[in-house]
Amino acid sequence: MGCDAYRLRHKPQQEPGKPPTVPVAYIQIPQECSAKELFAAIIEHLKYQMTKGTVAEIRERTLRVLKGCGVEMLIIDEADRFKPKTFAEVRDIFDKLEIAVILVGTDRLDAVIKRDEQVYNRFRSCHRFGKFSGEDFQRTVEIWEKQVLKLPVASNLSSKTMLKTLGEATGGYIGLLDMILRESAIRALKKGLPKIDLETLKEVAAEYK
Repeated sequence: MGCDAYRLRHKPQQEPGKPPTVPVAYIQIPQECSAKELFAAIIEHLKYQMTKGTVAEIRERTLRVLKGCGVEMLIIDEADRFKPKTFAEVRDIFDKLEIAVILVGTDRLDAVIKRDEQVYNRFRSCHRFGKFSGEDFQRTVEIWEKQVLKLPVASNLSSKTMLKTLGEATGGYIGLLDMILRESAIRALKKGLPKIDLETLKEVAAEYK
């Protein structure tokens, strides 16, 4: 959610006859991600066709595409999925293009990065999304109800019983909160309800415990 929020503040721009300008590129990588899969994800995200060739040839094409699209920041989600050797490719993108490279992942990412001192030295700066509680949690729920779900009728998700159900199911993590609320909204609408009722919320929350 944080990645999307930042990316959408810096949307791509397109002028006729010119390559798109993409200030912030955001990709998700597959399990056991190799160098070739990393380059493919970048090229496809920037709407270019993947070409055949050696890893060296595809690497050069990727660097040209990133430079041609004016990418200033590359956000790589699920970065703990990289194969160990692929981190060297990420390091080279950072060094050769002098663009910001942001690695996103779970706490496991820290342990993976520390295996390569050169990679670790480039990615020491770290931000963690912590758990929400109390007024912060309530305020976040209210924001999600009004600005994300936008159901026809208010669900009053910040009521005591609703908050207790959400708090127990999410542990205060915003990712779980988002998944539970979205699923609850979809399920409520399928039932023909204009809002999320407590029964539907508990039904969905129970599946995440």
